[in-house]
Amino acid sequence: MSIRNLDDLLAEGVSGRRVLVRADLNVPLDKQTGEITDDGRIRAVLPTLSALVQAGAKVVVCSHLGRPKGAPDPQFSLRPVAGRLGELLGTTVHFAEDTVGESARSTVDGLADGQVALLENLRFNKGETSKDDAERGAFADQLAAFGDAYVDDAFGAVHRKHASVYDVPARLPHVAGRLVLREVEVLSKLTGNPDRPYVVVLGGSKVSDKLAVIEALLPTVDRLLIGGGMCFTFLKAQGHEVGSSLLEEEMVETCRNLMEREPGKIMLPVDVVAAVAFAPDAAHDTVPADGIPSHQVGLDIGPETVAGFAAALSQAKTIFWNGPMGVFEMAAFANGTRGVAEAITKADAFSVVGGGDSAAAVRVLGLDESAFGHISTGGGASLEYLEGKTLPGIAALEN
Repeated sequence: MSIRNLDDLLAEGVSGRRVLVRADLNVPLDKQTGEITDDGRIRAVLPTLSALVQAGAKVVVCSHLGRPKGAPDPQFSLRPVAGRLGELLGTTVHFAEDTVGESARSTVDGLADGQVALLENLRFNKGETSKDDAERGAFADQLAAFGDAYVDDAFGAVHRKHASVYDVPARLPHVAGRLVLREVEVLSKLTGNPDRPYVVVLGGSKVSDKLAVIEALLPTVDRLLIGGGMCFTFLKAQGHEVGSSLLEEEMVETCRNLMEREPGKIMLPVDVVAAVAFAPDAAHDTVPADGIPSHQVGLDIGPETVAGFAAALSQAKTIFWNGPMGVFEMAAFANGTRGVAEAITKADAFSVVGGGDSAAAVRVLGLDESAFGHISTGGGASLEYLEGKTLPGIAALEN
């Protein structure tokens, strides 16, 4: 990757300089209390921020959170993040009440060497996500005014052509942060010449969401294991009835063609946990994948499938996993995701968890994060990288 990185910037010296850091602090918040329920993304950016603080930079951090509609919305405020970031950094994080307004300007102007400021949610400004180049550029001009240099450490956002990701690097000397560099190094191993057998596990709800990555990976992997809600469209393509399970009828023929294209490479569930309703306390039982009752909905892969997937994973030397195997948020339907995740940790393989719900599942289920080779912070970004797409944030850093 022909990109300057944080070490290059530190070697030039950052003491007394303002460094604008695009982080991905898009953490989940409890809807009732507003408290952070998973601080994994905050922890992921700490190596970059700590290095800049220790080097005496005036660090200005910016991020989005959630999907506000281009205007301030209290439920998406980054204020709770400022507090948690300060705890983890061991220093006060000065919080600006706006992104590029009077509060932001006075907060940034007041920074001393080695201090940190966090700007309010970038998406409170329409210019951040605008598809109009001029509107996006005008917002980028305001953001860039807060920095003498720019660091992108928001891998989870590099697939977005947003002002803070794509346009600001054109206005400032720019480098990749430690997290972005690590993510690209890891994913490039998977797209290059991975150790074999190379086994990919895909889950999640919809085939349509993963179709591009399936088509990109299918010729290159040794086995493709499919669970989650998306497996029912594949089962339907095999001629099985799937009850009231999630089904994309318009994708059935596509799934049939994929299986015919690479016979034997795609591995589907042989049993599923089916329930009478989509509810945590719904009556449920394990049924054959070709015998789902018409009034039941499949909510997890079954134990035989877990055993089969685990056997395939035990042979692997490289593993990529993206997407849960079932509704892991409900205890009754979490065993498939837990079983597959544990099998990945036991394999003598380099394993990558592809962010998003998979990374959340690792934490929610209390699994040892260090048992995986790498847990990505960007679900969508990691999939688009593996698809071979040009990621706007990476392209901006390369320029």
